[in-house]
Amino acid sequence: MEREFMTYDVVIVGAGPAGLSAACRLKQLSPDSNVCVVEKGSEVGAHIISGAVFETRALDELFPDWQSQAAPLKTRVQRDEIYVLKNATSAHKIPDVFVPKTMHNDGNYIISLGLLCRWLAERAEALGVEIYPGFSAAEILFKDDGSVGGVITGDMGVNKQGQPKDTFMAGMELRASHTLFAEGCRGHLGKTLIEQFSLDKNKEPQHFGLGIKEIWSVPAAQHKPGLVIHTAGWPLTENGASGGGFLYHIEDNQVVVGLITDLSYSNPYLSPFEEFQRYKHHPLIAANLSGGSRVSYGARAIAKGGVQSLPSMEFPGGVLIGDNAGTLNFAKIKGSHTAMKSGMVAAECVVKTLASEKPDKEYLNYQQAYEESWAYQELWTQRNFGPAQHKWGNIIGSAYAFIDINLFKGKLPWTLSDPAPDHVAMQLAKDAKPIDYPKPDGKLSFDRLSSVYLSNTHHDDDQPNHLRLADADIPIKTNLKHYNEPAQRYCPAGVYEIVTQSEQPVLQINSQNCVHCKTCDIKDPSQNIQWVTPEGSGGPNYQNM
Repeated sequence: MEREFMTYDVVIVGAGPAGLSAACRLKQLSPDSNVCVVEKGSEVGAHIISGAVFETRALDELFPDWQSQAAPLKTRVQRDEIYVLKNATSAHKIPDVFVPKTMHNDGNYIISLGLLCRWLAERAEALGVEIYPGFSAAEILFKDDGSVGGVITGDMGVNKQGQPKDTFMAGMELRASHTLFAEGCRGHLGKTLIEQFSLDKNKEPQHFGLGIKEIWSVPAAQHKPGLVIHTAGWPLTENGASGGGFLYHIEDNQVVVGLITDLSYSNPYLSPFEEFQRYKHHPLIAANLSGGSRVSYGARAIAKGGVQSLPSMEFPGGVLIGDNAGTLNFAKIKGSHTAMKSGMVAAECVVKTLASEKPDKEYLNYQQAYEESWAYQELWTQRNFGPAQHKWGNIIGSAYAFIDINLFKGKLPWTLSDPAPDHVAMQLAKDAKPIDYPKPDGKLSFDRLSSVYLSNTHHDDDQPNHLRLADADIPIKTNLKHYNEPAQRYCPAGVYEIVTQSEQPVLQINSQNCVHCKTCDIKDPSQNIQWVTPEGSGGPNYQNM
């Protein structure tokens, strides 16, 4: 198909912190450059979800006057508390002196990353960046020499059978000298690029966690603006899993609560969603939520493998930036500042190339520039935090992190390894202990469908399924037989169900529920599910997550 096209100096895929920071920095340094950002969400911020306690280092560099420009950083951290939850009722507070210094949040802010991205988009557009929300980057545009030459946006108005409807509009080629991929964790184009250019050669596999988050409105009497609580232990340890919880008091009598489940868990009966529901019933957490009401719900995978899992980020024609590469610093439980810096470094490399005598130069020398930045150095210094957590669990792993980071400043002469991909950890159902989760009480705990409702998720029912099976027989013949089909439990949105048709079990995929968390693409033990982008504007519509 011959498509219409537009040509830019730079095309950026994804209007998250990495992509928007790259766009702003490009126009700051090269006002005449032609820069486009394409975003699959219905608006900037619609698909953005994060904790989020925010470190301002990158923002200070990008917009030193961000305070006078009314950046949405309103709630400064006032107090840090870290607890080990031993069981469903007890909590042991860790003295500050024993907490890894990466977990201290002096000078940081509790923010809505979605609101910050909207603010960054306003700055970008004021600088002359073109931003197109509601358009998904569906394919990579390759040049004849195999280098990347841009992206192709998804066709719109296609029915379930793949045929054009009356509303059909063909996707457009967005051609560029350089393309920056900032899709976030497990971006489907980033995944393709890593495979196409063997960017993960000699690297450890990426590791992931599933973060589930809610925003609550609580009575003013129990609201403590600036309070940050992190927890380890129960409920995940009760079922042999690892991860951690968080609870932050933000502005306007609101509380953010969430649970991150490491996707290296082994029990196929475990449900991260149900673990989160249990978490909210712990007295420590319930005391902050009781009497309140849920405002919003969402879920997203995070890349937490660290520097050992970081792929080569550069290839002919472009780079991977932000969580598309895996720049999150798990030791800090923060990724926004490192994502922003990765995008800013990419912009600086692009500007040097555009100003050179060879503007179509295939490589930007980005890898070297990024590895010389403080963002990479931060990941290197704290490289052993994640593997220690996987190897020894949250408690002993954190004790190791205290010694490594606080006492030796990350300079111990070894690098811990974590060589097994998360999906291979899944044990057979016959060897696992079934888990009987309690029914939701409708006050602190809830079901999936009422939760998804709060995410404002929407997909046109008559469009191709964006959750594709490489082999349609595997869910029943392999996954149901050997693992009791864990997709029906690891998905936080009720997308996957085992139903009976003609007296036979069938995997039903309710793709209209999908909140784009990417967990299925990561955790499926058979690696049979491929997440691809649906029609533009589909998915959640988060307001301030």
